[in-house]
Amino acid sequence: MADEIKLMKGNEAIAHAAIRYGVDGYFGYPITPQSEILETLMAEMPWEKTGMVVLQAESEVAAINMVYGGASTGKRVMTSSSSPGVSLKQEGISYLAGAELPCLIVNVMRGGPGLGTIQPSQADYFQTVKGGGHGDYRLITLAPSSVQEMANFVGLGFELAFKYRNPAIILADGIIGQMMEKVTLPPFHPRRTEEEVRAECPWAAQGKISSRSKNVITSLELDPAIMEENNIRFQKKYKLISENEVRYEEYRCEDADYLLVAFGSSARICQKTVENARAEGIKVGLLRPITLWPFPSAAIAKYVGQVKGILSVELNAGQMVEDVRLAVACQVKVEHFGRLGGIVFTPDEVLQALKTKLL
Repeated sequence: MADEIKLMKGNEAIAHAAIRYGVDGYFGYPITPQSEILETLMAEMPWEKTGMVVLQAESEVAAINMVYGGASTGKRVMTSSSSPGVSLKQEGISYLAGAELPCLIVNVMRGGPGLGTIQPSQADYFQTVKGGGHGDYRLITLAPSSVQEMANFVGLGFELAFKYRNPAIILADGIIGQMMEKVTLPPFHPRRTEEEVRAECPWAAQGKISSRSKNVITSLELDPAIMEENNIRFQKKYKLISENEVRYEEYRCEDADYLLVAFGSSARICQKTVENARAEGIKVGLLRPITLWPFPSAAIAKYVGQVKGILSVELNAGQMVEDVRLAVACQVKVEHFGRLGGIVFTPDEVLQALKTKLL
């Protein structure tokens, strides 16, 4: 069967992939620049095709708590929003992490702080990678840089979320959400039967007949000793994820004298910067983190001794640069370049920043 290739926005690709991957439920609330996810799902009416529930909640807070309820039964459920909306979801995200519930969250970032602007940004890095809610928890964080990856990461996000019983998030920016590209849509995966859900998720609350055998899903523990045991278990899980799920991409790094580190749309721009720099005789490479958590620290650290400097390129005031500096442990000069307020830099601006800060 030939691949189904279509031209669509990144947001639309998320919606179509959700239907095709057999997602059981989507609960969301409109906010620019991600509203097309909900709009596309409503237009496609997947409840008639696959039985998928699509619901516009009364608020972002309601949406994330609906995700909590659906996830507690072992179903594949997801939500999406943009930066201010994700801020409202933080309590629920922390509860999901504390209850070890798998789900998928999508954040198509816009400029802030506050209501900010509807223009693109990457300033939610701290909120997501460092944990925007309360407590010691982590989100598996995937950063797409193409419309194709927006589609692909729906399946990958659910795969990792269920593998580790942990929320996963697709952290995109407004450019990737709104831009149009060709995308190969995944084949249809049937939704799991109730028997398959019970077999895959024996921990889930599924209304068993005996009240004594019902699973209790909660993040509450009043005994501090048990709560510490829970947290120790969480940290062991996070260590396992860090050891096994790091993903990144390298571009012309083998002979690089200088390294750019960028994710999402910034990485696309930096590819052109690499070409422009090399045309001027400056050997530059690009490392693109695909997982922002777990972060590819070891991959960056291996360039200690090879490169003369590293430039962290982000659409923010300097957030990922902290993790880049930790990766190289002050053995290489690391600088940051970014634009704020929804302004997107050009390849030439990145090259000029490289020359000014590192050459």
